[in-house]
Amino acid sequence: MSLHTPSVALLGTTTRPNGVSAVIVSFQPDLSALQHLIEALQPQVDDVVLVDNGSDADVPTWAKAHFKTPTLHVIGLGKNLGIAAAQNVGLTHVEKLGAPCVILFDQDSCPAPDMVQLLHNVVIERQKNGESIASVGPRFIDDRLDNPPPFVRIRGIQYQRQTCTTPNAVVPVDYLIASGCLIPMSTIHTVGNMQEDLFIDYVDIEWGLRAKAHGFASYGVCAAHMRHTLGDRPITFAGRQYPARSSLRHYYMFRNAIWMYRQRGLPLNWKVADAWRLLLKYGFYLLFDKPRLTSWHMVHKGLWHGLQKKMGKFHAS
Repeated sequence: MSLHTPSVALLGTTTRPNGVSAVIVSFQPDLSALQHLIEALQPQVDDVVLVDNGSDADVPTWAKAHFKTPTLHVIGLGKNLGIAAAQNVGLTHVEKLGAPCVILFDQDSCPAPDMVQLLHNVVIERQKNGESIASVGPRFIDDRLDNPPPFVRIRGIQYQRQTCTTPNAVVPVDYLIASGCLIPMSTIHTVGNMQEDLFIDYVDIEWGLRAKAHGFASYGVCAAHMRHTLGDRPITFAGRQYPARSSLRHYYMFRNAIWMYRQRGLPLNWKVADAWRLLLKYGFYLLFDKPRLTSWHMVHKGLWHGLQKKMGKFHAS
């Protein structure tokens, strides 16, 4: 199957594994897309926990009006606490529900009908073989981009894309993006929750590397598919599409990268590999992202705050 034109079927037979609850974090969502995500998830999981991060729209009231079912649990935080804090609120609720596994979602994702079942099957199989599983995740497709393989490992000081040599391949990775990531709750108990000081960006990478340091393995599941939107409007360069970011996301990305490089427990080779990629992003975004002056300002503010260990939510003052 081509890596650049994978097919994600959003219609068909849906299967539901036992003991999986979903956590969706929303912030200023497109309500129609959020509705589509909830509808796609409900047949696949036991419960859906929707955590709204202080959107302008009254998302909890909207959700309760559109989905009159006890399996949708809606939590309104009232203000934006960041994706890590919202995920932790969702994880706490899943713990109360007693689900053995949780699957995380951003609001701009949509799983194929068999995605959760395929991911859960891999967890069960690997655990039966005695492995400690951190997380398993799907191939995601962004229709606006060229969709290189999303599965990454660090070899030496280089990022290596793990290709799907067969449609049903299961490939080892160092970490996964949070959206679509299925995690045994027992792993959360050992590894801990998401790092809230990061607010957004690098949250999934930090947790994945922390889980790996604890001896847990993560895998990409090539047969499991999900649509997912990366970044904002794409940037076209040399005939290819690259995900763009808002100036505020530039701030978090560069600040949190510096914070990560200062952590003693993270592998040195990952720090070197990621720092090289960050340098390339620095040049790319300052040349091609607009407005350039705003991007430049926020990138450098992020670098400075990272050096100062000034974490949490960004405040313009």
